[in-house]
Amino acid sequence: MENQTGKRLDNLRLKLKEKGIDAAIIAKSANYFYLSGFTGSFAYLIITQKDAVLVTDFRYKEQARIQAPLFEVMEYSDSIYSFLNDILKSKGIEILGFEEDYTSYKKFKEFEEKFSVKELKPLGGMVEVLRMKKDQTEIDIIKRAVKIADDALSHVLGFIKPGVKEIEIAAELEYFMKKQGAKGTSFDTIVASGERSALPHGVATEKVIELGDAVTMDFGAIFEGYCSDMTRTVFVGRPKEELVKIYNIVLTAQKTALEGAVKGLEGKKIDAIARDIIYKEGFGFNFGHGLGHGVGIEIHEDPRLSPSGDIIMDDGMVVTVEPGIYVKGLGGVRIEDMIVINGNSPEVLTASKKEMIVL
Repeated sequence: MENQTGKRLDNLRLKLKEKGIDAAIIAKSANYFYLSGFTGSFAYLIITQKDAVLVTDFRYKEQARIQAPLFEVMEYSDSIYSFLNDILKSKGIEILGFEEDYTSYKKFKEFEEKFSVKELKPLGGMVEVLRMKKDQTEIDIIKRAVKIADDALSHVLGFIKPGVKEIEIAAELEYFMKKQGAKGTSFDTIVASGERSALPHGVATEKVIELGDAVTMDFGAIFEGYCSDMTRTVFVGRPKEELVKIYNIVLTAQKTALEGAVKGLEGKKIDAIARDIIYKEGFGFNFGHGLGHGVGIEIHEDPRLSPSGDIIMDDGMVVTVEPGIYVKGLGGVRIEDMIVINGNSPEVLTASKKEMIVL
């Protein structure tokens, strides 16, 4: 882990130098975890070309020393901003980079008032840019998170039957994933059945599963700080012919987009692979979300596979591929896998079968 942290700090320092920034102040938990390994709920990192300081409170001082050995760990007292400013002054910092997408206006004004630096300069998402390309250690952890979700689906298929509630299916998925080592769920588990399956983000309710229902399950596990994300739509009893048709269209679109998710393509071009198939089948207006998104420490991060996705795919990027068709009054289908961009041959991480399942 120390080698990884060292490389990440080196990469950040290179970007800081390129932008003429003396130091970065990092407060977003996903970013300070990525750069230091610290998992506590409160920290500020100050990173210069020579120094790496982690400031936290009395709750986390010892934990930080264990988890972030490459950082000088300091426990603040009294005013956090005065404490941080003393560090900035001692390091001779004049241009300080801050996380403009995370820092609130109130916090920014406090930085301006409390920090005796010459300039506060946006980092331009440079940590998030570094996080987009996963190293092998990160990919291995994500694979564990994906397997937990895959195993949870296999388990819950034996639990789904008429009379069971959506919230009971969600609870069974979550309980199983935690028993397999998940710290928690990547997001609120989605279980949407029958006509509710036309809701792309239909969080589980008291609705009872009935014969003929489509059941869409979208869920994921957090393992060692990294998320997984998968969706499968299954049927309880014989589905309506229109839903069978929709399922096959979504499956074709999903498989084709998976194969086309290659290095060098912009996210919007991969999105278009699936979108064009769905559009030509007459369901273009029923696919209203992007094809996919990056997954890592956060469940939604760059790059995006969407009509506006302009980031070019590169090796090591981990993204979802999740087309869907949603028809009000009938139901919906979504199929989602996670993949790693790998030259011309994307590595599919999700192992669960995609052929139609009728329970």
